[in-house]
Amino acid sequence: MSRISDSAEITRIAHRLAELRLEHRDLDMAIDRLHQNIAADELAVKRLKKRKLQLKDAIARLESALIPDEPA
Repeated sequence: MSRISDSAEITRIAHRLAELRLEHRDLDMAIDRLHQNIAADELAVKRLKKRKLQLKDAIARLESALIPDEPA
């Protein structure tokens, strides 16, 4: 992935990163609540976990984009 150098783009990515981290944390709490419920819908839990993994991947990609290039 190419590195980002425009400060406006860096700000936009950092804002999106914060949103994704918040959604990831919220999903984690929702999954914990569902696990506490014995009658929890396993399909719903699986869907939440899948979304959580997608968010984790998106967060990693954005974090990688924010790392500045080092001269070779």
